[in-house]
Amino acid sequence: MARSSEVVPFGATPTAVLDVACRLAESGGSLPAEITEAARAVAGLVGSSPPDQVRSALEKLITAPHADDGLQWLHEAGVLPQVLPELDATVDFSQEAGRRHKDVWEHTKQVVMQSPAQPIVRWAALLHDIGKVATRVMLSDGKVTFHRHAEVGARLFDTLARRLGFARDDRKRIRFLIVNHLRANAYESEWTDAAVRRFDREMGDALADLIELSRADVTSARPGRRQEAARNIEALLQRIAVVRELDARMPPLPPGVGNAIMDAFAIPPSRRVGELRKLCEDAIERGELLERQPVEYYVDFLKRQGIETDTR
Repeated sequence: MARSSEVVPFGATPTAVLDVACRLAESGGSLPAEITEAARAVAGLVGSSPPDQVRSALEKLITAPHADDGLQWLHEAGVLPQVLPELDATVDFSQEAGRRHKDVWEHTKQVVMQSPAQPIVRWAALLHDIGKVATRVMLSDGKVTFHRHAEVGARLFDTLARRLGFARDDRKRIRFLIVNHLRANAYESEWTDAAVRRFDREMGDALADLIELSRADVTSARPGRRQEAARNIEALLQRIAVVRELDARMPPLPPGVGNAIMDAFAIPPSRRVGELRKLCEDAIERGELLERQPVEYYVDFLKRQGIETDTR
């Protein structure tokens, strides 16, 4: 990397260390060894700085144009293990034996740079794989697995978020993205409309952020793999749009199913009717029932579940 001429030496204090990291993330490049060594001398104090100050500086850094340079310098200056030990543990932690580009740390920096410079998405990009360290299993055939690393990473983030004092709404959104960061890229054309609908509903208002994170999470060295992943994401978005449009015109359960349930089971208008409708909707989502069938189809299903006629 070229040496930055815009970052000047600093008074070696914890606050100044974070300021320099942010300025480097803005300008890009690298720093003279003496500045890095001065930072290392006070690195142990940075972690004891006020949490809101640390969080604010890190957020400024990761949303800067050269966030990767700033992050790398934090590691080299010994600051990263003080402020983000969960992330520092991924440095030189391989996802596949003998493949440098599969290093979790290098992958993470690339995901950060490929994601939009929005704080929530960048935090999720920065921390989405921190669960891999605790979940790596080397198989006898040389393959590596990270079973449930998203969930483990989310629990690690809980601790991190409390330590740095994240706002409640931000904490919830970032955690949600970490937990679900694999789901969009797992889409296959064989998904049923019910599966697409369920995914859309479960992602809710976080869908746009999740899609951005999913796009950024593809860092394969093979251009064909990146293009395939991009096409897959677009196919998922198109399916979501199609299902939304179809549901707006004709919901999965046909009109009149509520009346048919009341007639079949002698139930007056009540919450119970809604509960039985929900049983049918849930069965559709699980793939146990087809969508948009005659009302008798759903009444027969409820009868098979042992729903009895109200004889009161």
